[in-house]
Amino acid sequence: MRIAITGGSGFVGGRLARTLLAEGHDVVVIARGRDPHGEDLRSRLVAASVEDEPALRRAFAGCDAVAHCAGINLERGRQTYRNVHVLGTQAVVSAARAAGVRKVVLLSFLRARPACGSGYHESKWAAEEIVRGSGLDYAILKPGVIYGRGDHMLDHLSHGLHTIPVFGLVGFRDREIAPLAVEDAVRVLKAALTTGALSRKTVSMIGPERLALGDAVRRVASVVGARPLYVRLPVWVHSLMALALERVMKIPLVSKAQVRILSEGVVEPAGPCEALPPELAPTTRFTEEQIRRGLPPPGPFGVADLRCCLESR
Repeated sequence: MRIAITGGSGFVGGRLARTLLAEGHDVVVIARGRDPHGEDLRSRLVAASVEDEPALRRAFAGCDAVAHCAGINLERGRQTYRNVHVLGTQAVVSAARAAGVRKVVLLSFLRARPACGSGYHESKWAAEEIVRGSGLDYAILKPGVIYGRGDHMLDHLSHGLHTIPVFGLVGFRDREIAPLAVEDAVRVLKAALTTGALSRKTVSMIGPERLALGDAVRRVASVVGARPLYVRLPVWVHSLMALALERVMKIPLVSKAQVRILSEGVVEPAGPCEALPPELAPTTRFTEEQIRRGLPPPGPFGVADLRCCLESR
């Protein structure tokens, strides 16, 4: 099959692209201003914004399916939730119809919903509605927290634990997460794209193990050999910290959208959706071995993580 992947240089999209290539599929990697690591993906790159419908139409030519994995959890410049999640999804759907693509698979978010006061959640929901009303065959996957090598979760937790001797837990009530291994997420994406699975379905996608957020952080800290002081901080304090970190870091330790996500917990879907069928249900637990496999090289945050370094190039 010929499959296009938006966000194909990203954490999930890049892993999906390599998995499909390894199984003999023809892959088109679509990314905005960021070359994927490795010549295997770079040679298949189409540099385009998800808002650029004519470019998407050309990229989708001859494709059987599109995996729409492009997304942001932080707004900067023209990269807004409306532009990327809403207008971008409209362009993807229109281009897919024009190119004769048979199926679009959207990577959304477990807690996406309308009218909740969060631009991230609301724009992800709007993207779902666009896909559901597209007239195309589709699958909408609603993951919770995805982890693995190259993610933001383990990467930032590890560097944060090496940098700061105090870890602030979000809120005074410990919420739960169900960490989803990227390998399991890719397996579901691949099935939806290549086998006809999950046709016209919206499904939740979480890991098999529910953990209090504090327990998940402590598990990671144990693997990296850190012993921070854990303190509970109100959600508004984390929101203020996120606002400051978004201004000074290339990829902030935590963004405003992530504070909202963690303050709610990430185990129950918002809005109607189905559970995955048993044969696709994630099975990989958040073990010390899994954490170790996903960790970046040890070390603290440094000057290179600051936005001034990015803007000076």
